[in-house]
Amino acid sequence: MHGIGNDPLAMLPVAATSLSGMNAAQTALSTAAHNLANLQTEGFHRQRAEPSTQSPGGVSVHVTRAAEPGHGLETDLVGLLQAKNAFLANLAVFKADDAMRGSLLDAVG
Repeated sequence: MHGIGNDPLAMLPVAATSLSGMNAAQTALSTAAHNLANLQTEGFHRQRAEPSTQSPGGVSVHVTRAAEPGHGLETDLVGLLQAKNAFLANLAVFKADDAMRGSLLDAVG
């Protein structure tokens, strides 16, 4: 844990990384929900949430449109579950980081 002794806020990148993960999960969830809401729309082109890593850490999501019309019910249902679990995992990391920083500040203060 480099830098914790000198700088109690050295762990902020963990919070930023987990927040980017929660934002990416929110985008993926919204994309899948949009696709499911338009299942019966004739000529509808599904959207895809395509994640990519950021430097020095975190993730971003770019939403693209499928080239061909049609639905992917199974893909979107799985996408909803994946987005939910990704959000909850990143939330757990954020909370753990917050608790660690709080404990560290209590010990330093």
